[in-house]
Amino acid sequence: MGKRSDINPAKTAGDLQGASGVIGQHPHPVREPESPEAPPQQVLWDIWPWWPVFLKTVCRFGTNRLAVIGLALIVFFTLIALAAPWLAPPIPGRDPYSIPQDFHIRSPFPQPPNWAAWRTFPPNWHLHPLGTTGASQYDLYYGVVWGTRTAFKVALIIVGLSLLIGLSVGSLAGFVGGIVDELLMRVVDVFLVFPILVAGIVLTVVLSSFPYISVLGLHLTVQGIWVVVLAISLVNWVTYARLVRGDMLSAKERGYVYAARALGASDLRIICRHLLPNTIYPVLVFASLDFGSQVIYVAAFSFLGLGAPLGYADWGQLVSNAQNWIIQGNGLQYWYVLIMPAAFISLFVLGFNLVGDAVRDIFDPHLHGR
Repeated sequence: MGKRSDINPAKTAGDLQGASGVIGQHPHPVREPESPEAPPQQVLWDIWPWWPVFLKTVCRFGTNRLAVIGLALIVFFTLIALAAPWLAPPIPGRDPYSIPQDFHIRSPFPQPPNWAAWRTFPPNWHLHPLGTTGASQYDLYYGVVWGTRTAFKVALIIVGLSLLIGLSVGSLAGFVGGIVDELLMRVVDVFLVFPILVAGIVLTVVLSSFPYISVLGLHLTVQGIWVVVLAISLVNWVTYARLVRGDMLSAKERGYVYAARALGASDLRIICRHLLPNTIYPVLVFASLDFGSQVIYVAAFSFLGLGAPLGYADWGQLVSNAQNWIIQGNGLQYWYVLIMPAAFISLFVLGFNLVGDAVRDIFDPHLHGR
C-alpha cells in the first residue's frame, strides 16, 4: 500500500501563484541611486615624485652627527654674511668691503680686544671688539664679518665657473669620443702637470698685466681679488672635466641612451636630459668638498700679496697682516691678530668638508652598509 500524502494540492498551487505574483511585480532587485565617485586623493609624492627620496636622505643626514655639526657651521656663517650690514655697519659713502682704520691710535702695536664692547649686541666696531691689526690699525671685527661675504662670493664664483666649464668639456669628450676626446684630455693633462697654486699664481700675474679682458666684444675690467678668482677658475675646472668624462664614457652605453636615440632624441637632449642627471652626482659631491678648499686658495694668494688690495675685507689678508706680530710677540702676546681670522677660515672650511663627507657617505652605494 502507498503512503498517504499530507500535501494539499490547492494550497500548494495558491502559494506558488502568490509567490509568482510577487516575483512578477519585482523581476529585479531595487538599486539605490549611486553617488558620483570622488576623485582619488593626491598625496605629496604624486605631485613631487622625489619627495620620499628627499625625506629618506634628510633622515639619514640627520643621524650623522658630524654632518649636523657641519650644517650648523654653514648656517652660522650664512647668517653672518646676510647680517653683515647690521653686525658691522659700513661707513656711508665708502666701499663696505674696505676695512676701516682707526687713525686716533698712536701706538704702532696691535690693540687687544675690547671686551666691554660686547656688552651690547651687535657690538660697536668703533670700539674694536676683536682688536686691531697693528701698524695699519684695521679693525679685526669688521674685517672678519665682511670677510665672510667675501669667502662666500669667491667660493661660489670659482666653483660655479669650474663646474660649468668642467661639465661642458667633460660631457663633450666622453660622449663624442675619438679625436675630440683625445684633444680635450691632452689639454686637461697639460693643466694637471702644474700644481693649482703655481698655475694660479702664474695666471694671476699674467692677467694683472692686462688693463681689461675682451669677451664677446665686451671689455671687462678685472681687478683686485677677482683676478685671483678668474685665475683659479681657469685651472680648477680640469678635475670636474675628468670626473664627468669618466662617468659619461660608461653611462653612454646604457640601455636608456639607446632607447632615447631610437626615439629620435638629439645628442644634446641625450646629454642634458639623460646622461648628465645620471652622472653629475660625484661631481656635486666633489664640488661640496671643493667649496671650502677655494677659500683656502684665495686666502693663500692674499697672504702672498696677490689679488686683494691692502685693507680689503679678506681673511687671508688679515692673516698676512699678522705674520710680523707672531714673531715680535713670541706668538702669544698678539695672539688675537692671527687667531681671529684663522679661526674663521678653519671653521668655514670644516663646515663644508663635514657636509661634503656626509653627502658622499649617504649617496655612495658602496658605503651604505658601513
